[in-house]
Amino acid sequence: MTALPVPLPSAKMAAVEKRRLAMAPAANFTDSSRPPVSGAAATTESEEDFLQQVGVTKMLRAALLKVLEARPEEPISFLAHYFENMGLSTPANSGAGEPPGQLLLQQQRLGRALWHLRLAHHSQRTAFNNNVGVAYECLSASGRKKKPGLDGRTYSELLKRICRDGEAPEEVVAPLLRKIQCRDHEAVPLDVFRTGMLTCFVLLEFVGRAAALYQLLEDPTLAVADRRMGQAVLDTLEGALQASSGASAPAHYLEAGSRLGPDSLALAMDRALVARRPSSPMTREEFLEKAAALFIAKVKPVG
Repeated sequence: MTALPVPLPSAKMAAVEKRRLAMAPAANFTDSSRPPVSGAAATTESEEDFLQQVGVTKMLRAALLKVLEARPEEPISFLAHYFENMGLSTPANSGAGEPPGQLLLQQQRLGRALWHLRLAHHSQRTAFNNNVGVAYECLSASGRKKKPGLDGRTYSELLKRICRDGEAPEEVVAPLLRKIQCRDHEAVPLDVFRTGMLTCFVLLEFVGRAAALYQLLEDPTLAVADRRMGQAVLDTLEGALQASSGASAPAHYLEAGSRLGPDSLALAMDRALVARRPSSPMTREEFLEKAAALFIAKVKPVG
C-alpha cells in the first residue's frame, strides 16, 4: 500500500518560503557586463592597490635596486640598515622644533647622507654618483625657516665625518680639508659637493695604500723605517703622480699610485742602500703625512 505524503505544517511552509524569497535577489541582480570575481581575487587586488597607494611598492623596488648596485656580502643586514635609515626624518616632516631639535635633525641628516655615500665604492661611478645625489638631497632639505640648499657648514661637517670615520690621522687629512672646504654660509652646488666627497674617499684609500707600503719598510722590532728607504719609496710615488699630471679626477691619482710595481720599488730601495749615506728613523706618521701631501698637492682648491 503506497504511503501518502504528509503535508507540512503551515508555519514551517511559511518559513521555507521566506528563506527562498530572501535568497532570490542575490541570484537575480547580477552584473552581466563583467565576469564574476572571486573573493580571493578581489582581496588580492585591493591589497596591491593599498601597497601602491602608501608607497610601499615603490620603496621596496628602490631597496632592491640599492642591493643590486652595492651587491653586499650580507644582503639581509644591508636591507635592515637601509630601512632603518629610511625611518629617519625626511624633507616632508623636517623643520619642526626649537634649535636643540634642529641640531638633532641635522645629525640625523648627516648620518643618513654618510650611509648613502658608503653604499657603493667610488670606482662604481654610476652607482656612486647616484648615491651622491641622494646624499645631497638629504642635506638640502629645508625647514620652515630655512631655504632649500646646502650650506658650507654642513658640507664641511660631512667631509670631517668621512675622514674621521675613515680612521685617517687628523694631521694627515687636515691640509685636504682646508683646501676643499667652503665658507659656512656659502651655497654649495652639487658638482662641488660631488668632487669633495670623491676626493675625500680617494684620499682615504690612498693613505691606506701608503700605510701598506710603510708596513713593508718597517722594522718590526723598532716600529720605524729606515729614512733612506722611506724617502726612496716616496720619491717613486711622486714620480708616478707626476706622470699623471694631465689627469683631473682624484681617482686617476689613485690609479697612478697603484701602478707602482714591485720592480720599480725594489730598484728605488736598492739605490737607497747603495748610496750608503747616514740615515735616521722615519715614523709611520711622518711617512703618511708626506705621502698624503703628494696627493693633496694635485687637488684643486674650491673656489
